[in-house]
Amino acid sequence: MSKSTALAGLVLLAVATPALAEDPSPRADQLAFRDLYEELIETNTTLSEGSCTLASERMAARLLDAGLPAADVRVLASPDRPKDGNLAAVLHGSDPTAEPILLLAHIDVVEARREDWDRDPFTLVEEGGYFYARGAHDDKAQAAIWVDTLARLKQQGFTPRRDIKIALTCGEETSDTWNGVEWLLEHHPDALRAGFALNEGARGRLDTEGDRVALDVQAGEKIYQDYRLEVTNPGGHSSRPLPDNAIYRLSNALTRLEAYSFPTEPNPAVQAYFTAMADATPAHAADMRLIAAAGSPDVREAAAQRLSAADPAWNAVLRTTCVATMVDAGHAPNALPQRAVANVNCRILPGHDPHDVRADLERVLADPGVVVTMPGKIDPTSPPPPLTPAIMEPITRVAGQIWPGVPVVPSMSPGATDGRFTNAAGIPTYGIQGLFVDPDGAGVHGLNERIRVRSLYEGRDFLFELVKAYAE
Repeated sequence: MSKSTALAGLVLLAVATPALAEDPSPRADQLAFRDLYEELIETNTTLSEGSCTLASERMAARLLDAGLPAADVRVLASPDRPKDGNLAAVLHGSDPTAEPILLLAHIDVVEARREDWDRDPFTLVEEGGYFYARGAHDDKAQAAIWVDTLARLKQQGFTPRRDIKIALTCGEETSDTWNGVEWLLEHHPDALRAGFALNEGARGRLDTEGDRVALDVQAGEKIYQDYRLEVTNPGGHSSRPLPDNAIYRLSNALTRLEAYSFPTEPNPAVQAYFTAMADATPAHAADMRLIAAAGSPDVREAAAQRLSAADPAWNAVLRTTCVATMVDAGHAPNALPQRAVANVNCRILPGHDPHDVRADLERVLADPGVVVTMPGKIDPTSPPPPLTPAIMEPITRVAGQIWPGVPVVPSMSPGATDGRFTNAAGIPTYGIQGLFVDPDGAGVHGLNERIRVRSLYEGRDFLFELVKAYAE
C-alpha cells in the first residue's frame, strides 16, 4: 500500500455513537473553566504592552491550587526578556519509560486597538452565543483548556501512564522578535521533550448555518518567509523623467510575480484531505479525487488550477505561495525615486529550502536590478509528521462520541505555528483543537475576534477526553 493510500485510509468518519447533550445552561465545571478562560483573556499579552509572564504566573497559580506540586510548575523567562515568561508544568505518569505527551499553546496575542473594535478587545464579552476578545480563539482558548485539563486530571486523582506536560509559550505571533519555543528548546529542553505534541493549527469547520462540516487534524505546516525586493537608482529631478525608474522597474517585476503560480505539489496529508472532502463537496469532487490519483500530471495540474480558482484556501495547500504585502518607494514628491522596496511574503511547502524559493523568485522577476534578500531569521524545515493509527484512532473515537458523523480530515496548515520548531527538534507535532469556527475565520488576527460559546465548551470536553485517551 502506498503512503498516500495508507493515509487516505485513516480518514475515517467519526463513529456514530450518541452525541453529548447540548444544554443551553452551562454546567458548574464549565462556569469554573469560564472563570479561568476569562482571567487569561483579560491578561494583556501583546508585545507592545502586555506580559506573558503575568499570564503564566496566573495560570501557574491555577495549577498549584489544583494540587500540583510547586516543583512541577515553573514559570521560565529569559533574564533579558522578563515579560516574556513561559509556563511549563507536568503531571507525572506511572511508567517512566513511556514517552511524555506535550500539550502546547501560545499565550501571546496579536495587537488590538480599542478604537478599532466594537468591544474592548481585552475584556471577555459573551454576546449572542459568542465570546468576543483578542485571543478568544488564537490561542488562549486552547491554552486555557490545557491548564484546565491538567487541573481536572489532578483533582480527579487520575494517574496517566505517561507524563503529561503543558507548555504555554510567548512570542509565537512575533517570532522574528523572540520566540519562547526556540528559547525553551535551547535553555530548558526538558520542558518540551516528548514523544509527540498536540498544538494549534487545525480547527473544526462550520458552514454558514453553523453546522459542523469536518474536524481537521494538522500534519505539517508551511514555512513562513519574507523576501525583500529592492531597486535602487540615482534619481534626479522629476521634471526630467528617465527611462530607468525604480518604481516602474519594481512594479514590472511584481507584475511578473503576480502572473506566476508555483507548481502543484500535494503531500500525503493534502491528498488525504481532498479524498475525504470529495464526498462532502460534490461540485468539486472529481477534481479533488484527481489530486490524490496517480494519473497524468497535466490532468492533475488542470484539476489543481480549478480548485485553486474556486477557493484560496485550497490553492494555499496545493503549492508554495508568494504574495506582495508591503511597498515603500520614493523620497520626495518632486524627485525621481532613488529606491523602491517591496515585501513579498511566502508560505513554503514543508521540506523546501527557502533559499531555493529565493532563486525561484529571482528567475520569475527576471531582472538582475531587483535585488532579493531574506530579512529576519530563517525558520527550520522538516517533513510533515506521520499520521499513524496511534495518532488518528483516539481522535476519531473521541470525536465520534461527541460529534457523530462528522468526518475527521487530515490537513496541512498554510499558516505557521510553533510546531515548525518542535517538529524540527524531533517532536512530532499535530494540530488538533476541536474548536469549530465560522467559515469567515471568526476575526482571528483581525477585528472583533470571536468563538462560539458552544464550540469552546465542546472543544474543552473533546480535548480532555483525547488527552486521557493518549495518556492511558
